[in-house]
Amino acid sequence: MTAPTVVTLLPSATETAYALGVEPAAVSHECTYPPAAADRPRATACRVDPNADSETINAQLDADDPIYEVHEDVLERVDPDLVVTQGVCDVCAVDSAFVADAVAALDLDCELLTTDSHSLDGVLDDVERIGTALGRERKAADLVADLDARVERVRDATRDLDERRCLVLDWMTPPMVAGHWVPELVDLAGGEYGITDAGAYSGPEDFQDIVDFDPETLVVAPCGYSPAHTRRDLDELRERDGWDDITAVQEDDVHVMDGDVLNCPSPRLVDALEDLAGILHPDALDDEGRSRRTPAASR
Repeated sequence: MTAPTVVTLLPSATETAYALGVEPAAVSHECTYPPAAADRPRATACRVDPNADSETINAQLDADDPIYEVHEDVLERVDPDLVVTQGVCDVCAVDSAFVADAVAALDLDCELLTTDSHSLDGVLDDVERIGTALGRERKAADLVADLDARVERVRDATRDLDERRCLVLDWMTPPMVAGHWVPELVDLAGGEYGITDAGAYSGPEDFQDIVDFDPETLVVAPCGYSPAHTRRDLDELRERDGWDDITAVQEDDVHVMDGDVLNCPSPRLVDALEDLAGILHPDALDDEGRSRRTPAASR
């Protein structure tokens, strides 16, 4: 069966399509994984400089101009049967309403599939939804079964271990405690999360609340940042009052993770789960689990 012509306008959808054996006709400007995605036509652009520091990016986001642009000429040229977009965050990727306007303006005869997951189960459900839309139901079911098995391996390995207080920051200025699926991942990995509940949106926090929670393990993974970008700008946190009072800082248990993995609702969230388990309980996973861990996590 020939797959429909698909345009994926967020990294997680692009990753999922490739994992299911379908190469998108066009992708978003953010789509860099797998590496083959870098060669696909770009159907969106962003006016924010992704390599700037947090304060500069915040100022660019506060401007009146739209953050994203849809390249209607690309959509018209590829004439998709399916466009996959998202409703999770109108900052992280182009919003589904904006895409719907472009599709209507071009009078394209295509399906618009919107993902809007805030939990690990929701992310895995979206893999199956995308698989169904691409005619790859069996591949999607097999992929989800493998991911579920890896999640259970982590759960079994950490179930009886002492929980460590853990926070994940997905922005540095202002400091934001990661929500959505991240609290759930930390719980599965054998940690005790705080301040933000599973499924809640990430939001700015008073840094004193972070100090008061006193994480024993602190993970820094700003949305859209590579580990190198995060390490470059880590003084945004180190220079805050109370930083040196945090147990994780005193015990050298502050880690940098790839924000493009941990904050992306794709199958690689299970990689991030295994990485978190390796951070919180280094000896908990067997060799197979450790071998799957992404190498981006580092002090």
